[in-house]
Amino acid sequence: MSNASIRVGVGTRFVYDGEVVEVVEMLTTVAGSEVVLKNPAGTRVSRAPVRELLVSDRARVIPDGSDPAPDEPDEIASVILAGLTDVERKQVRDRAAHVREVLTGYRSGSVELAADDEPRGQFDPSLPLTSRYEAKAAELGRSLRTIKQWVADFRSHGEAGLAPKKPTDRGPTKTDDRWVSAALEVMVEHTEQSRPSRSMVIKRTNARVVARFGEGVVALPSRATAFRVLERLEKKHPTFRLSTKRNRDIADRPASVYGKLRPTRPGEYLLMDTTRLDVFAMDPITLRWVQAELTAAMDWYTRCITGLRITPVSTKSVDVSSVLYQCYRPRPAAPDWPKHAVWPEHGIPRSVLVDTAAVDTAEENRGDGAVSPAVVPETIMVDHGKVYVSDHVTSVCRRMSISIQPARLRTGRDKGPVERFFRSLREDLLQALPGYKGPDVHSRGLAPESEAFFFLDELEAIVREWIAVVYHHRPHGGLVEPHLPKLPLSPAMMFEHGIARAGYIEAPRDPDLAYEFLKTEWRTIQHYGVELNGLRYNGDALNPYRNLASDHTGQGIRGKWPIQVDPDDITRIYFRDPETRTWNTLWWEHAPALDMPLSDEALRFARQLAAEKYTYPDDKIAIADLLERWNLNLDRPVAERRLALRLSREQAAVDLPGQTDTAAVSTLPSVARVLQSTEPTSDEDTVEAPEPEMGDDDTDDELDDDFYADALEDV
Repeated sequence: MSNASIRVGVGTRFVYDGEVVEVVEMLTTVAGSEVVLKNPAGTRVSRAPVRELLVSDRARVIPDGSDPAPDEPDEIASVILAGLTDVERKQVRDRAAHVREVLTGYRSGSVELAADDEPRGQFDPSLPLTSRYEAKAAELGRSLRTIKQWVADFRSHGEAGLAPKKPTDRGPTKTDDRWVSAALEVMVEHTEQSRPSRSMVIKRTNARVVARFGEGVVALPSRATAFRVLERLEKKHPTFRLSTKRNRDIADRPASVYGKLRPTRPGEYLLMDTTRLDVFAMDPITLRWVQAELTAAMDWYTRCITGLRITPVSTKSVDVSSVLYQCYRPRPAAPDWPKHAVWPEHGIPRSVLVDTAAVDTAEENRGDGAVSPAVVPETIMVDHGKVYVSDHVTSVCRRMSISIQPARLRTGRDKGPVERFFRSLREDLLQALPGYKGPDVHSRGLAPESEAFFFLDELEAIVREWIAVVYHHRPHGGLVEPHLPKLPLSPAMMFEHGIARAGYIEAPRDPDLAYEFLKTEWRTIQHYGVELNGLRYNGDALNPYRNLASDHTGQGIRGKWPIQVDPDDITRIYFRDPETRTWNTLWWEHAPALDMPLSDEALRFARQLAAEKYTYPDDKIAIADLLERWNLNLDRPVAERRLALRLSREQAAVDLPGQTDTAAVSTLPSVARVLQSTEPTSDEDTVEAPEPEMGDDDTDDELDDDFYADALEDV
């Protein structure tokens, strides 16, 4: 049998520093074993440690036989034997026993393990080897050449050499490699195009091969063979089986080793993204079904959802800043939530931050804990959407010392954990809710909008409760502790582990930090107050500064005062007294006539409608007319409907009954409550739902007002 080792002694040759040398003497010194080397010409003699010849990259032994080499094409014995079936493995053992009997006279190959009748007469070791070959060939009914080949294979490779020879699975057989390469080129060219049929790819490949190599030079495969070739190439470059979007994602995968950011503590990386939910909701003002978008923030280390916001149709920068603000000041949990779903304050008192949406009536609505953990992010990872790279969001991050790390264009795996959360949300919660429409148009039911009766604020309450009750306390496959890789960890457990590991939680020092998440406008303070976009605001806090210029001297802001504005609620603005450094609310002069928030965009549209109807309109008339249209006449263009949907957004927390069973979505308290409230009590109470007036299938008129312009554009 061949030997994988090489004897190192006098006469062994090496390639040492690029020169062929031969060992002529071996010495034992105080420093260890050494050898004397001489080049073939005998003109140079040197000494070198044996260890250096064996382990150094400067030396390589030159084998003097056909023993196994590291670059030989054959597979190693363990790979060959592992690919055998039970029948083939038994056949190899029997052949090896026959070969050992021919060579040694014993089937085991050892006299110590000889059977009672061994050695048999015709296989006595004293007989010539040729006669033993002939005896074994006659016994097995094989030719003499086959027995000699078995012995040669056994001596070269051991039992693995007796394994049945199998064809290698390295590509389509009997198909010219030039045709296969051309077929792969055609498939790659369709990465950014619509999905082609296999027949068209075969025709284009045939035409390309003929044009490139000439007629008849490359043998064209038959149709059946070509289909088999494409089936094998599909695994290398998917083109036919998956969706075109998925095929593009696979084609964009890096060819090198995947890189990955590795967070080491909570808050180090915060992933933020927006997705359109695959479920319809009801607008509480128009009572029509609408689509909703979810903006979520996820702590990468713990996979905890630290903030979310559901908005109709489109997302604004103020929504992103609101989600970011929830990371600092989580919303209060409902009083009757299960204890395991309520997060403690983690050492941060609730007075650290003030929610602008609950400045006046916050205390009586607060529960005994938060809906999510409080995490101060160090870096946020966002895509290139306009809302994420807006001046509003970037200025907030600059003030909070938050780094912004944009993901690569059209590379969803850069924010893989939050993308996977969106899938878990759809599969575990949304598809169990009425109004679920599926991930695409091919998965939609007949009329999913006819089942939608969750309002937008109720849908957000359902999502928050599912996250708090189920998601945060369920083992997460992406959470691994390297020291205990088999330990199942939930996001809540990982948060506790991260706090123990990091040893601290950052807390903001300013108790009024919430105002800095609002948009800043620069205006002068007149005797009648502050005028912003044609609206006048006033308050007692302006008395010491009326008709005075500020000390700011920047370009475009000389003499003006900074005012914080919430674009979704222009009924009030916020002014910081430069002397006392306290925040004060300035109310719009027509705010007492409203009992709901009013956005800046809605007011501009109301002015436009009033100008078409009245000769001398004012803001009070415009708003009254707009509210009348929303409540009585909703058959308007999509631009007007979008404004109504923005106003339907409710910020107040919803009181939900507690529940400890997390097995079924229908048992969530918020879901059960709404389902019960929508069931008719009698036939007289049954009212036929109105026909929907809007949906996914936009008309040409709806698409003319740049409805999707800001949603699909990369910046």
